[in-house]
Amino acid sequence: MPMFIGHGNYAEGTSLWFYYFDNVFYSSNTLFISTALALFNIFFKREEERQQLIQEKKSAELKALKTQINPHFIFNTLNNIYSLVYQNSEKALPAIEELGQLLRYSTKDLEKDFITLDKEIGYLDSLIALEKLRIKNPELLNVEKKLSHPKLNISPMLLVPFVENAFKHGDFRNKGFDMKISDNNKVLHFYLLNFKKEKMKDAVSGIGIENVRKRLEILYPKKYELNMIETETNFTVDLKIDLKNEEN
Repeated sequence: MPMFIGHGNYAEGTSLWFYYFDNVFYSSNTLFISTALALFNIFFKREEERQQLIQEKKSAELKALKTQINPHFIFNTLNNIYSLVYQNSEKALPAIEELGQLLRYSTKDLEKDFITLDKEIGYLDSLIALEKLRIKNPELLNVEKKLSHPKLNISPMLLVPFVENAFKHGDFRNKGFDMKISDNNKVLHFYLLNFKKEKMKDAVSGIGIENVRKRLEILYPKKYELNMIETETNFTVDLKIDLKNEEN
């Protein structure tokens, strides 16, 4: 300052060290606050970017998982219809009509992130009706439904793979299955017990079940409980999902 304006704001002979210390001391609050604000700003921006990446990853994974559902479901159902056609069964045509109705539902609703609970159960009703056409003792299929909140939202095709699995691996010659669905306190409770085929060597769970596990973990973290118990004679699924705050 003396070089430009002829005088300074420090006494003559002030050391460089004192000058430095004095300025740092009086500007420390400003430096601290501005630095903290800058660091917080950087942190929040990075956190926002991280959350966005996580969301994009979840969306991409869910989309990939959804694309696995429909072809897998169609493949299993077409196998059943093929069997009816091969046997020249009069049930073949109703089965094709039922499949067409089911595909109209799935094609429309699989594009959505969520559907109402009564629609999801409608899938199950159509699937069971389709399978009854090939079963000798359809009266052995025991289904109980107690819904108080049918308009709760749920991700589509979460329950269907379990029912598919039961029909694929179940013994329906002299046995059926027990399926119970309720939504007390807006907590979905899905229970399914089916008897396994004799001499069945393959594990009961498959692509569809693993798909459901991944989707549950993405969509309902810490809000679901899935227990599957397999014995030599039967396979049980007990699923609970907290659907509170998921109502239209």
